[in-house]
Amino acid sequence: MVTATEHTVSVWAPTMQHGAPPSALLVRALERVDAREDTRISRVVVDILGPIPVEDIEIRAWTERPGANVELVVAELWAASSSGTARAVARGSAWRMRSSPTEDVAHSGDRVMKPVGDGVDYAFGDSWSSGFLDAIEFKILTEFGAAGPGEIWARPRPVLVQGETMTPLERLFSIADIANGIGAKLPIDKWTFLNTDLTVHIFRVPQGEWVGVAAETSTGPDGIAMCAGTLSDELGTVGRIAQTVLVRRRD
Repeated sequence: MVTATEHTVSVWAPTMQHGAPPSALLVRALERVDAREDTRISRVVVDILGPIPVEDIEIRAWTERPGANVELVVAELWAASSSGTARAVARGSAWRMRSSPTEDVAHSGDRVMKPVGDGVDYAFGDSWSSGFLDAIEFKILTEFGAAGPGEIWARPRPVLVQGETMTPLERLFSIADIANGIGAKLPIDKWTFLNTDLTVHIFRVPQGEWVGVAAETSTGPDGIAMCAGTLSDELGTVGRIAQTVLVRRRD
Protein backbone atom coordinates (compact mmCIF):
# COMPACT_ATOMS: atom_id res chain seq x y z
CA MET A 1 0.00 0.00 0.00
CA VAL A 2 1.27 3.48 -0.88
CA THR A 3 -0.24 6.90 -0.23
CA ALA A 4 -0.32 9.48 -3.02
CA THR A 5 0.89 13.00 -2.24
CA GLU A 6 0.22 16.41 -3.75
CA HIS A 7 3.13 15.77 -6.14
CA THR A 8 0.89 13.38 -8.11
CA VAL A 9 -2.02 15.77 -8.77
CA SER A 10 -3.20 16.01 -12.39
CA VAL A 11 -3.74 19.15 -14.43
CA TRP A 12 -7.27 17.94 -15.19
CA ALA A 13 -8.65 17.79 -11.63
CA PRO A 14 -7.26 18.26 -8.10
CA THR A 15 -8.80 14.96 -6.96
CA MET A 16 -7.06 12.75 -9.55
CA GLN A 17 -3.48 11.77 -10.23
CA HIS A 18 -1.49 12.53 -13.33
CA GLY A 19 -0.85 9.34 -15.28
CA ALA A 20 2.92 9.34 -14.77
CA PRO A 21 3.22 8.45 -11.05
CA PRO A 22 0.77 5.52 -11.31
CA SER A 23 2.57 4.30 -14.45
CA ALA A 24 5.86 4.36 -12.58
CA LEU A 25 4.27 2.48 -9.66
CA LEU A 26 3.05 -0.20 -12.05
CA VAL A 27 6.54 -0.51 -13.53
CA ARG A 28 7.98 -0.78 -10.02
CA ALA A 29 5.68 -3.77 -9.42
CA LEU A 30 6.33 -5.28 -12.85
CA GLU A 31 10.09 -5.20 -12.29
CA ARG A 32 9.80 -6.77 -8.84
CA VAL A 33 7.30 -9.57 -9.34
CA ASP A 34 9.15 -12.92 -9.57
CA ALA A 35 12.26 -10.89 -10.44
CA ARG A 36 15.15 -12.51 -12.31
CA GLU A 37 18.57 -10.90 -12.80
CA ASP A 38 18.88 -12.23 -16.35
CA THR A 39 15.73 -10.51 -17.65
CA ARG A 40 14.50 -6.99 -18.25
CA ILE A 41 11.28 -5.32 -19.36
CA SER A 42 11.04 -4.65 -23.09
CA ARG A 43 7.47 -3.37 -23.50
CA VAL A 44 4.90 -1.92 -21.11
CA VAL A 45 1.21 -1.25 -21.72
CA VAL A 46 -0.66 0.83 -19.15
CA ASP A 47 -4.44 1.12 -19.23
CA ILE A 48 -6.01 3.81 -17.07
CA LEU A 49 -9.33 2.32 -16.00
CA GLY A 50 -10.73 5.49 -14.47
CA PRO A 51 -9.70 8.55 -12.47
CA ILE A 52 -6.90 7.53 -10.11
CA PRO A 53 -7.60 9.21 -6.76
CA VAL A 54 -5.01 11.06 -4.69
CA GLU A 55 -5.25 8.66 -1.77
CA ASP A 56 -4.13 5.21 -0.62
CA ILE A 57 -3.29 2.86 -3.49
CA GLU A 58 -2.95 -0.91 -3.22
CA ILE A 59 -0.54 -2.63 -5.63
CA ARG A 60 -1.12 -6.17 -6.89
CA ALA A 61 1.18 -8.04 -9.30
CA TRP A 62 1.62 -11.52 -10.72
CA THR A 63 3.26 -13.50 -13.51
CA GLU A 64 0.65 -14.14 -16.17
CA ARG A 65 2.79 -16.25 -18.47
CA PRO A 66 6.13 -17.60 -17.21
CA GLY A 67 8.90 -18.56 -19.62
CA ALA A 68 12.63 -19.18 -19.87
CA ASN A 69 13.21 -16.44 -22.47
CA VAL A 70 9.98 -14.44 -22.59
CA GLU A 71 7.42 -13.91 -19.83
CA LEU A 72 4.36 -11.72 -19.33
CA VAL A 73 3.91 -9.96 -15.99
CA VAL A 74 0.87 -7.98 -14.88
CA ALA A 75 0.22 -5.39 -12.16
CA GLU A 76 -2.83 -3.46 -11.02
CA LEU A 77 -3.45 -0.43 -8.82
CA TRP A 78 -6.52 -0.60 -6.59
CA ALA A 79 -8.29 2.20 -4.73
CA ALA A 80 -11.53 2.73 -2.87
CA SER A 81 -14.53 3.72 -5.00
CA SER A 82 -17.16 6.29 -3.99
CA SER A 83 -19.16 3.46 -2.39
CA GLY A 84 -16.16 2.39 -0.35
CA THR A 85 -15.50 -0.85 -2.20
CA ALA A 86 -12.09 -1.45 -3.78
CA ARG A 87 -11.70 -1.32 -7.55
CA ALA A 88 -8.85 -1.50 -10.05
CA VAL A 89 -8.01 1.99 -11.34
CA ALA A 90 -5.01 1.12 -13.56
CA ARG A 91 -3.48 -1.99 -15.06
CA GLY A 92 -0.04 -2.56 -16.53
CA SER A 93 1.37 -5.50 -18.43
CA ALA A 94 4.93 -6.06 -19.56
CA TRP A 95 6.90 -8.46 -21.68
CA ARG A 96 10.02 -9.34 -19.76
CA MET A 97 12.80 -10.93 -21.82
CA ARG A 98 16.03 -12.74 -21.02
CA SER A 99 18.95 -10.51 -21.96
CA SER A 100 21.91 -11.52 -24.13
CA PRO A 101 25.03 -9.56 -25.26
CA THR A 102 24.51 -7.65 -28.53
CA GLU A 103 26.79 -4.64 -28.01
CA ASP A 104 28.54 -5.25 -31.34
CA VAL A 105 25.32 -4.72 -33.33
CA ALA A 106 23.60 -2.07 -31.17
CA HIS A 107 21.70 0.50 -33.27
CA SER A 108 19.03 3.19 -32.87
CA GLY A 109 16.70 4.06 -35.72
CA ASP A 110 15.44 7.36 -34.24
CA ARG A 111 16.74 10.91 -34.46
CA VAL A 112 18.83 12.07 -31.51
CA MET A 113 17.40 14.97 -29.50
CA LYS A 114 19.37 18.15 -28.86
CA PRO A 115 21.29 17.92 -25.56
CA VAL A 116 19.93 19.00 -22.19
CA GLY A 117 22.28 21.99 -22.26
CA ASP A 118 20.39 23.40 -25.25
CA GLY A 119 17.14 23.43 -23.30
CA VAL A 120 15.67 26.45 -21.55
CA ASP A 121 14.40 26.27 -17.96
CA TYR A 122 10.63 26.08 -18.03
CA ALA A 123 7.88 26.18 -15.41
CA PHE A 124 4.29 25.33 -16.26
CA GLY A 125 1.84 27.91 -14.95
CA ASP A 126 -1.69 29.26 -15.29
CA SER A 127 -4.06 26.55 -16.56
CA TRP A 128 -1.22 23.99 -16.82
CA SER A 129 -0.21 24.22 -13.16
CA SER A 130 -0.59 21.04 -11.07
CA GLY A 131 1.07 19.25 -8.20
CA PHE A 132 2.73 16.82 -10.58
CA LEU A 133 4.08 19.34 -13.07
CA ASP A 134 5.30 21.59 -10.25
CA ALA A 135 7.39 18.65 -8.95
CA ILE A 136 9.27 18.16 -12.25
CA GLU A 137 12.28 20.10 -13.54
CA PHE A 138 11.94 20.95 -17.24
CA LYS A 139 14.29 22.07 -20.00
CA ILE A 140 12.25 22.98 -23.08
CA LEU A 141 13.64 22.64 -26.61
CA THR A 142 10.62 23.69 -28.72
CA GLU A 143 7.70 26.06 -28.29
CA PHE A 144 4.39 24.45 -27.37
CA GLY A 145 2.04 24.09 -30.32
CA ALA A 146 4.75 24.75 -32.91
CA ALA A 147 4.92 22.67 -36.09
CA GLY A 148 6.45 19.24 -35.67
CA PRO A 149 7.12 17.25 -32.51
CA GLY A 150 7.29 19.01 -29.16
CA GLU A 151 10.57 18.31 -27.39
CA ILE A 152 11.51 18.65 -23.74
CA TRP A 153 13.91 17.27 -21.16
CA ALA A 154 12.53 16.50 -17.72
CA ARG A 155 13.57 14.96 -14.43
CA PRO A 156 11.53 14.33 -11.28
CA ARG A 157 12.47 16.15 -8.07
CA PRO A 158 10.81 13.79 -5.56
CA VAL A 159 11.42 10.04 -5.49
CA LEU A 160 8.63 7.68 -6.47
CA VAL A 161 8.37 5.94 -3.08
CA GLN A 162 9.79 7.57 0.02
CA GLY A 163 12.94 5.82 1.24
CA GLU A 164 13.68 4.17 -2.12
CA THR A 165 16.00 4.99 -5.00
CA MET A 166 14.24 4.91 -8.36
CA THR A 167 15.31 2.32 -10.91
CA PRO A 168 16.06 3.57 -14.44
CA LEU A 169 12.65 2.39 -15.69
CA GLU A 170 10.80 3.87 -12.72
CA ARG A 171 12.44 7.20 -13.54
CA LEU A 172 11.55 6.86 -17.24
CA PHE A 173 7.91 6.16 -16.48
CA SER A 174 7.69 8.92 -13.89
CA ILE A 175 8.01 11.25 -16.91
CA ALA A 176 6.79 9.34 -20.01
CA ASP A 177 3.07 10.07 -19.62
CA ILE A 178 3.63 13.80 -20.27
CA ALA A 179 4.02 13.00 -23.98
CA ASN A 180 0.44 13.88 -24.94
CA GLY A 181 0.85 17.29 -23.30
CA ILE A 182 4.24 17.94 -24.89
CA GLY A 183 2.91 16.90 -28.31
CA ALA A 184 -0.41 18.76 -28.03
CA LYS A 185 -1.44 21.24 -30.73
CA LEU A 186 -4.65 22.34 -28.97
CA PRO A 187 -4.83 25.15 -26.36
CA ILE A 188 -5.59 23.72 -22.93
CA ASP A 189 -7.96 26.58 -22.06
CA LYS A 190 -10.27 25.51 -24.91
CA TRP A 191 -9.74 21.75 -25.07
CA THR A 192 -9.13 18.75 -22.85
CA PHE A 193 -7.00 15.87 -24.11
CA LEU A 194 -6.76 13.00 -21.64
CA ASN A 195 -4.89 9.85 -22.54
CA THR A 196 -6.51 6.55 -21.65
CA ASP A 197 -3.35 4.47 -22.01
CA LEU A 198 0.29 4.41 -22.93
CA THR A 199 2.45 1.83 -24.66
CA VAL A 200 6.22 2.06 -24.35
CA HIS A 201 8.76 -0.14 -26.14
CA ILE A 202 12.20 0.02 -24.50
CA PHE A 203 15.14 -1.26 -26.56
CA ARG A 204 17.82 0.13 -24.21
CA VAL A 205 17.81 0.67 -20.45
CA PRO A 206 18.04 4.44 -19.84
CA GLN A 207 20.91 6.03 -17.95
CA GLY A 208 21.16 9.21 -15.93
CA GLU A 209 18.59 11.56 -14.41
CA TRP A 210 17.15 13.30 -17.48
CA VAL A 211 14.36 11.90 -19.64
CA GLY A 212 13.90 13.35 -23.12
CA VAL A 213 10.42 13.38 -24.66
CA ALA A 214 9.80 14.14 -28.34
CA ALA A 215 6.15 13.71 -29.28
CA GLU A 216 3.35 14.93 -31.53
CA THR A 217 -0.39 14.38 -31.33
CA SER A 218 -2.48 13.59 -34.41
CA THR A 219 -6.18 14.40 -33.95
CA GLY A 220 -8.95 12.77 -35.96
CA PRO A 221 -12.29 14.36 -36.96
CA ASP A 222 -14.32 12.60 -34.25
CA GLY A 223 -12.72 13.48 -30.92
CA ILE A 224 -10.11 10.69 -30.86
CA ALA A 225 -6.39 11.38 -31.14
CA MET A 226 -3.07 9.56 -30.99
CA CYS A 227 0.16 10.82 -29.50
CA ALA A 228 3.37 9.14 -30.68
CA GLY A 229 7.00 9.87 -30.04
CA THR A 230 10.35 8.82 -28.62
CA LEU A 231 11.90 8.68 -25.16
CA SER A 232 15.59 9.41 -24.66
CA ASP A 233 18.42 9.72 -22.20
CA GLU A 234 21.51 11.86 -22.74
CA LEU A 235 23.13 9.10 -24.81
CA GLY A 236 20.27 8.88 -27.33
CA THR A 237 16.87 7.30 -27.77
CA VAL A 238 15.83 4.43 -25.53
CA GLY A 239 12.34 3.66 -26.82
CA ARG A 240 9.08 4.76 -28.37
CA ILE A 241 5.78 5.77 -26.80
CA ALA A 242 2.19 5.85 -28.09
CA GLN A 243 -0.98 7.03 -26.35
CA THR A 244 -4.68 7.04 -27.19
CA VAL A 245 -6.15 10.46 -26.44
CA LEU A 246 -9.75 11.54 -25.82
CA VAL A 247 -10.24 15.08 -27.13
CA ARG A 248 -13.15 17.23 -25.93
CA ARG A 249 -14.03 20.89 -26.34
CA ARG A 250 -14.42 22.75 -23.06
CA ASP A 251 -17.89 24.18 -22.43
